[in-house]
Amino acid sequence: MNKLEQLKKITTVVADTGAIDDIRRYAPVDATTNPSLLLKVAANPSYRNFILEARSRSQSQGGSGSEEMADCIDHLAVAIGAQITAIVPGRVSTEVSARLSFDTSATLDKARKLIRLYEDMGIDRQRVLIKIAATWEGIRAAEVLEKEGINCNLTLLFSFAQARACADAGVFLISPFVGRIYDWYKKAFGEDYQGAADPGVQSVTRIFNYYKANGFNTVVMGASFRNTGQIEALAGCDRLTISPQLLAELEADNGHLETFLDAEGVSSADSNQVLDEEGFRWHHNEDAMATEKLAEGIRLFHSDELKLEALIRELG
Repeated sequence: MNKLEQLKKITTVVADTGAIDDIRRYAPVDATTNPSLLLKVAANPSYRNFILEARSRSQSQGGSGSEEMADCIDHLAVAIGAQITAIVPGRVSTEVSARLSFDTSATLDKARKLIRLYEDMGIDRQRVLIKIAATWEGIRAAEVLEKEGINCNLTLLFSFAQARACADAGVFLISPFVGRIYDWYKKAFGEDYQGAADPGVQSVTRIFNYYKANGFNTVVMGASFRNTGQIEALAGCDRLTISPQLLAELEADNGHLETFLDAEGVSSADSNQVLDEEGFRWHHNEDAMATEKLAEGIRLFHSDELKLEALIRELG
């Protein structure tokens, strides 16, 4: 077997793309999307009908210009997500606007709307994960949504404080960003980290061990990979969401893949202590990398949302 086939035996493989052709090719269990991936898909001429249909639906709803645009993007995200659910056997992740990252109430409203749009298309909410930035406000929204039967994927996760708070809130899944953690440390210290020495790999390993040792059900899904070495060092993780480029590299490699993460008999040096808001903000703030990368990630997703809006206006 090639390494992709071996990986699928021990880890749930998720496609980190909204491109239908790539999802068909690599046959993942789930697929994840975000504003940046949605922008890539929308820029593809073959998806123009999706945009025009979403624009038509939003215009029929009325409202201000900004409300109409937000509604259009919601319809577009759900339309692409619906196409993905016809291919994958599992779930698709659809993201709440980065603008709402610090607004619990607005995040709740948006998440419920996205689920309603999916259900209007005949897609059960159990096929969908609502992606929310792992801010304190986002985690609080996810805690409410989980109790309503709306499962969440907490994204832009960089600190152990974020991971602890998500587990305490009963979040369905978290997406620690391996590659962006690696980027920060490489820039800060000038070292090209490999394998288990990679700070991004170490972060996910620490979270995985903490969750399994303490009996948390929250799924750990490593994300944002820069190379296949990072993926291989996390073989055995609950899930890994991987770009088409790296899926192709794994598929082309017939070497042996070793299992590095295993929930059986795992231990953790971290004590199980519930974080209140003050504790969360303090511990997250103590991690310079996490503080910078969370803020940067929200800004970048928002920037891509603005680019998507511009693209929709051009076509409208």
